[in-house]
Amino acid sequence: MLLHGAWQGAWVWDSQIPALVAAGFGPVALDLPGNGADGRAPDTVDFADHVAHARAALLAASEPVHIVAHSGAGVLATQLAENHPDKVGQVIYVAGMMLPSGVTFPEMVAPFAATDAAAIGIGAFLHMGPEGSSVPQDAAVKIFYHDCPPDAARSAAMRLTIQGEAVRAPRVFHTAANAGRVPRAYIRCGADRSVVPAVQDAMCDAWPGARLRRLECGHAPMLAAPDALAKTLLGLLAQN
Repeated sequence: MLLHGAWQGAWVWDSQIPALVAAGFGPVALDLPGNGADGRAPDTVDFADHVAHARAALLAASEPVHIVAHSGAGVLATQLAENHPDKVGQVIYVAGMMLPSGVTFPEMVAPFAATDAAAIGIGAFLHMGPEGSSVPQDAAVKIFYHDCPPDAARSAAMRLTIQGEAVRAPRVFHTAANAGRVPRAYIRCGADRSVVPAVQDAMCDAWPGARLRRLECGHAPMLAAPDALAKTLLGLLAQN
């Protein structure tokens, strides 16, 4: 199960699906509610809707599912692991929000932002409207896609959608007995301008136990380093 982050869609995983299929996996990239694919207005969707949508796909599988979660989808992946630990084979966070129990991402970032304004990533550039937040294209290229091929970066920036505020910074409580026993891996993106490396490191320290892999790229390795990401994902999947 491939989960996209805020303002994005299932399309972010297009570069990874051929390698996963060739290796014998059956990848399913979800479009989460309110991202434009289902016709729902972003401001009518909350985190519970995301959980219910992903839960349905998880429970439809006949065997445990490996979850690969990019960016903000890490919170959703953690909730799924907490609710259904026996259905989740492992969670792989890709520059993801692998947060300690009860902590939101803004709370995790706050100590870093106090001394480095760049730590808030895309937050400094968001436009707020009646349906939620949106990412200006120039800011998307600068923060998300700065190391991607220029045409691909601009194309991806144009595909971003409005994100409802009710799904952007959920607080998830998880336990050692449930999510804590699901194998985890973390793919650290060392040139990330959105979930900055210092925050990625802090999350790994705050919830230890994840296998750590490193890519020297920005926030979107699916575009910036697709071959390296596929190799890393397949290596982690083979080890579980």
